Amino acid sequence: MATSNGSSTGTKITALVVDDDRVINAIHCKLLNKLGIENHVAANGKEAVDLHCSGKKFDLILMDRDMPIMNGIEATRELRAMGVRSIIVGVSTRSIKQEIQEFMDSGLDDYQEKPLTSSKVISILRKIDFVD
Repeated sequence: MATSNGSSTGTKITALVVDDDRVINAIHCKLLNKLGIENHVAANGKEAVDLHCSGKKFDLILMDRDMPIMNGIEATRELRAMGVRSIIVGVSTRSIKQEIQEFMDSGLDDYQEKPLTSSKVISILRKIDFVD
């Protein structure tokens, strides 16, 4: 089971999956569940911001780039402006360096191409020191 700070006795990691694609949400949530990560879903950036405004906190946010209402770039900027210190990982099908860099510049900690796999999630967790 994945726990905060790599400790097997620590608190369970919580993740927010932000994506307007229900299939991707289902894939990413199933993947996180298999790794023992508690997860929640937001269908767009505004829902993610609203969740944080209501007091919810997450260790990890998997943020899509292209969504209706509020995209991932706008949402990431807003969350960072609110002081959210969660690890935010951009997850998108975009592969053009300039588009990836624009997303990174919004305040991301990492970027991964869709769809996520177990090895990609474990790599993210290792980078942020949540697993050994």
